[in-house]
Amino acid sequence: MGSVLSRRKGEASKFERAADGSMTLMEHLRELRSRLLKACLGILVGFCIGWLLSRSVLHIIQSPYCDLMRDQVAAKGPVPPTWTCPFVQLGVTDVFVLKMKLALWIGMILTAPIWLYQLWAFVAPGLHRHERRWAYLFAGIAGPLFGLGGVLAYFVVSKGLSFLLQFNGPDITTQLEITKYVSFVTGLMLLFGVAFEFPLGIMLANIAGVVTGRRLLGWWRIAVFLFFVFAAVATPTADPFGMSFLALALTVLYFGAVGFAFFNDRRRRRRSVSYDSLDDDEVSSLDDYAPEPVAAATSIESWSAIDAPEPVAKPRPLDSSYDDIT
Repeated sequence: MGSVLSRRKGEASKFERAADGSMTLMEHLRELRSRLLKACLGILVGFCIGWLLSRSVLHIIQSPYCDLMRDQVAAKGPVPPTWTCPFVQLGVTDVFVLKMKLALWIGMILTAPIWLYQLWAFVAPGLHRHERRWAYLFAGIAGPLFGLGGVLAYFVVSKGLSFLLQFNGPDITTQLEITKYVSFVTGLMLLFGVAFEFPLGIMLANIAGVVTGRRLLGWWRIAVFLFFVFAAVATPTADPFGMSFLALALTVLYFGAVGFAFFNDRRRRRRSVSYDSLDDDEVSSLDDYAPEPVAAATSIESWSAIDAPEPVAKPRPLDSSYDDIT
């Protein structure tokens, strides 16, 4: 019990020393090395778990394309019992490398609380208390937003494939290369997830006082236009579904961030005195001003006379041949 208490006291003292700047450079480097080692060990454990789950995750990623191909086969007749999803592997180690990539992604997602905590424990001492509070809020919103973007991207893939592959004629056999297909799906999910973090940047700019909710609302036409341009350029598919879904989702999130900006501006005005309603030549009211009473002055002791200065002695004459230097 005593060791646990001493360890907790040691961690608290280390945090306080890092916060007040008394920790040396070498101690900061050792702290960084320790945090990185713990984060890497956590990701390694997650990688092992992700390797066991990689086949199931790969099956989920393949489902939109496999379901579409099965429906096309079923439209022509009964599906053979030996039917398999028509994917192609061009390299000998393509599927093995693909499973390693998926295992790494799964491991990083599963162990995100571990390595994010290590990152936060190293950065938190350099932040103020109110900055830590906002960081908790942003971290709590960033994860769900990223997950929502990934789910929307998966839905876009299923709809986009049916739109793109409907133009194939009866004389065309479709077979996709497995690594390119998985890279396409995961890249689209990553793009949507990162794009959904855009409202957090707007919220941070409003909290910092860079922009106000009224100004953001005045920019909504430009913002919507830029969202559609970004979606048209960034979406790898040529179908209109992916572009429209991404642009509309960013528009909804933008207006949500504008609503937060209005709420934050109103809260900030309540805490501070505002003179926006006064004209330039109008004098502010002093009704709420309560002057503090002036206390009685303390008595000053009587002064005493200063002694007369002593006379300054005359300088001695210099020798005719030498001075102080020669």
